[in-house]
Amino acid sequence: MRVGADTGGTFTDVVASDGTIAKVPSTPHDPGVAVRDAVGLVGGADVLAHGTTVATNALLERSGARVALVTTTGLRDVIEIARQDRPSLYDIDVVRPAPLVARDDRYEVEGRLAADGGELVPIGAVPDVDGADAVAVCLLHADLAPAHEVAVADALRARGFDVTCSHEVAPEMREYERTSTTVVNAYLRPRCRSYLAALVDAAREVLVMTSAGGLAPIERSAELPASLLLSGPAGGVRAAAAIAASCGFPDAVTFDMGGTSTDVCLVLDGRPAPAAQRDVAGFPVRLPSLDIHTIGAGGGSIASIDAGGALRVGPVSAGAVPGPACYGRGGTAPTVTDADLVLGRIPSDVAFPGIGALSLTAARDALGDLDAAGVVAVVDAEMERAIRHVTVARGVDPRPLALVAFGGAGPLHACALAEALDMTAVVIPPRAGVLSAVGLLCAPVQRDLVRSWPTPSIHDGLEDAMVELAIEASSAVGGGATVDVSFDCRYEGQSHELTVHAVDAFEEEHARRNGYARPGATVEVVAIRASATRAAPMDVTDLPTVRRARVIGPAVVSEPDCTVWVPAGWHAEVGEGGAWILRRSRS
Repeated sequence: MRVGADTGGTFTDVVASDGTIAKVPSTPHDPGVAVRDAVGLVGGADVLAHGTTVATNALLERSGARVALVTTTGLRDVIEIARQDRPSLYDIDVVRPAPLVARDDRYEVEGRLAADGGELVPIGAVPDVDGADAVAVCLLHADLAPAHEVAVADALRARGFDVTCSHEVAPEMREYERTSTTVVNAYLRPRCRSYLAALVDAAREVLVMTSAGGLAPIERSAELPASLLLSGPAGGVRAAAAIAASCGFPDAVTFDMGGTSTDVCLVLDGRPAPAAQRDVAGFPVRLPSLDIHTIGAGGGSIASIDAGGALRVGPVSAGAVPGPACYGRGGTAPTVTDADLVLGRIPSDVAFPGIGALSLTAARDALGDLDAAGVVAVVDAEMERAIRHVTVARGVDPRPLALVAFGGAGPLHACALAEALDMTAVVIPPRAGVLSAVGLLCAPVQRDLVRSWPTPSIHDGLEDAMVELAIEASSAVGGGATVDVSFDCRYEGQSHELTVHAVDAFEEEHARRNGYARPGATVEVVAIRASATRAAPMDVTDLPTVRRARVIGPAVVSEPDCTVWVPAGWHAEVGEGGAWILRRSRS
């Protein structure tokens, strides 16, 4: 039995390879409890594919380890100086997040490498590091020549420290981003290693979803927790992209609205948009990822009136405990779920898994004088902006795209968003409420590697280096691997790159993204990438078909894992595998 298990802020979802699903309230004090409970409900697992929020929550809550940083002389404050851009350009009171390493825990070591990786000054004595739970080592130009970092790490590991080296985590140029990524990994590793170690015996084989949308062995995931910051959402994006393509929509936006947050991602030609770097909790993490945009808007988002008298929704959430007021578990704050229930979008006699029947009276009491329709309109506006962020802001017209809605609350709000953006259709996948778990179940084993290219304007040897990296990535996932290679390119003099599958394709992509090209200008290559995948033994279309029927709005359809709202003027036809395809009715 192969099982996918996704831990969310409110629910933990499980889908087995025979199509059986389970949904239980998450257990924030120990997420593994809910995972084991849910897996038990579907009969256990031989292979468990897991999406976890432990790394994300530890970073957001600042509950990781005490980290020491060892870096090159003169660079101890790089992590605090950061970049010159401001988080909020016109806010004079804006405060950057405090560094994860206190200044007293930053140590310098003598030694210097040149910009091409050659040694200028030999490595010096490794400093005494006191009181740290973990150590991050990031030395200048270690992405090109890691010998100095290896020497420092060996000395620290001999003293009993848990050490993360930058060349092991993010071997790419840019000191601040490389340092930040290394520190984040060191900060998260003790907690994530402990959590994952407790899940090792949950199945014969346990795999963990990475931010890049592929599965990795649990042992590697425990060593590289910075790669898990979008673990759960990545599974849903993969499944949504596959289902949209099977229904005739290779170009789409995935829309995952859960209890705590909403995640959106652009999909073009069946491929979710990738990102070489993401900012999480204000810290850049330079690791391969799907380009998922997340906002604090979900079914549990709390509505309130701000100091200016305006209605606000989120980002604070009622979460799994106590949850929305209508759950009857002690929550009293008004939430989006309470508003949906009062508006009749969720039938009052529906029983939520692990919760039971919802209380319409409690929802009305919680909302008080707040207008339920206004709460829904505000949260819809927030989510509409999120979709514009991954489409319009990137030069992509959303109108020809389909909106793939999933998560426990996504199918309740999808039609309003699609109508506001004049999108072609809404796709509600089978098992929409647990689709991230479906994506985990059907995700490939994947290994992503990146290497800095030392001579950006000189491409001699680039092909050989690419082949070598592809072989290394392929061997990491075993037989039958498919390898995708790409290059980070830029024009000479630019400080930002675009990732393309061939250097010759750079100008066309630059023109598409930026509106112009510079024919004849020198194209620099700053990094090469290889992504090897070994397909799962099953695909999303292999799951048993969910039986659905044509629906004409207005209608509310309750399913075991979610509720679907089909407004007036919309109708739903049944597509591939039981997916609903919703379109506006012609008058």
